[in-house]
This record gives sequence, structure tokens and C-alpha cells, in this order.
Amino acid sequence: MSNHNDEYIIFINSIGKNKPNSFNNKNTECPFCNRNKLTNIIQENGPFVLLKNKFPTLRDTLQLVVIETYDCELNMGNYDSEYMEELISFGLKHWLAIEKSNKYKSVIFYKNHGPSSGGSIKHAHMQIVGLNNIDYKENINEKYFEGIEVFKSECCEVNLSTKPINGFSEFNVIINDDLKNTFSLSEGIRKIVCYILNDYFAKCDSFNLFFYHWNNKIICKITPRFVTSPLLLGYSLKQVSNSLEEIAEKLKELYFKK
Repeated sequence: MSNHNDEYIIFINSIGKNKPNSFNNKNTECPFCNRNKLTNIIQENGPFVLLKNKFPTLRDTLQLVVIETYDCELNMGNYDSEYMEELISFGLKHWLAIEKSNKYKSVIFYKNHGPSSGGSIKHAHMQIVGLNNIDYKENINEKYFEGIEVFKSECCEVNLSTKPINGFSEFNVIINDDLKNTFSLSEGIRKIVCYILNDYFAKCDSFNLFFYHWNNKIICKITPRFVTSPLLLGYSLKQVSNSLEEIAEKLKELYFKK
């Protein structure tokens, strides 16, 4: 018998219908470009801003946004190593602080990028969501973070999942949760994002980042996004590429060769 937790998050339609969507409507005014109009700011550090989500569509949650850039056209595929580390450190700090407050059953930290990612705003940002009643870890298994080794050092592991959560290609970057190696984490993420957007075996303009605090590790899962498989939607059937070794080898050769 499956122990999968089928609790649902309630989506509030009355709020959702008013959300701007700069992917569907190119004329939509970007809500993040004009900083003078931002409200409910929690912390600002140069280009990075943590603030409350103006459109909290998820019931029984705290919804926060991390704005990544001043420039609407700049995105994670363009960041240099220093900028990426500063951004990831900023996000991790606030995510883990909210988790440590014990005000929520669990706290998730993730990013949508591109028109197929599930996001609605083009301007680069990430999201932190405190869940009042759901523990995301009940649906997570250690096997989701195991895979074909791409890179490994004393402080960081990069692999390609052999048992992905949703199928196809899922890349994992793993460090200890003492946060002594955030550069290794951010650099691993940066390289994989560049690979997905420029060198993946299929043309790809969208991805997700999902962060997990799991078994004394900080893990980021990077997932290229395309149209979702009907087998997954209708039957929860996951597919895995027969070319995992080749994908891992190409990533290693292009971005992680010592």
C-alpha cells in the first residue's frame, strides 16, 4: 500500500484570476521592475528583495517572493559565479530562518523560469512558501536524490536522478546543511542551468529549481520543463530516458571536467 500523502493545497480562484501574466500578455506591466511601487518588503539587499507575495493564491500558507534582479531581461542563465552565490545565500538564509521558526508544518523554496515552468512573471524571482498544514517531506524519498555521478568532492555532490520524482531528467546538487559550502551549491546550480538552456539534448527555455532540507543536507533539484507527459498526469506513470549515462557524461564534459 502506498504511503503517499494526498493532502491538497487550496487554490484561491478569486485572487488567481487577477494575477498578472507576462508570458501570456507581453504588454503586462512587470510588478517587480518599479521598486518604488513594491509593498510589504521584508528585507532588501542590493538587487535582492524579499517581500510578501501580492497575490497569495494558496490558502493556509505564507507566500513570499525573492526578486533576483533590477533588470527584467537578466536571468539566471546570465549570472556570474559571485552573483549566483550571493543570491542563493540570500534565499537560503530566509528559507531556513522561516523553517527554524517552527510556525509552519514545512517550508518550501523553489523557482520557476520560462513559459513552461508553471510561472506567470518573466522577471527573475524565486518563492518561499510556509505550509500551515502540510509536511512536504512526507512525499519525499531518499531515492529521488540518488543517481549517476556527475561531480563529487568532499563538500558537494552533483548527480542525475535514476529515480526522479516526476520523470525524465532531474539534476541534484547536494551539500551539508551547515552552509559552509554555499558556493559549491550555487556554482553547481549555475552550471546546470547554463547546460539546460544552452546544451541540453532538446531545445529548452524553461526549468524549475526545488530546494529540500533533507537528512542534514541542502539539496537543489534542477528540472528542465516541457509540456507535461499525459502518462504522468493521467496515471502517475514516470518515464526515464534511456540516455541518462550520455546526458550525465555530456554535462560532466562541458561543465564539471576537473
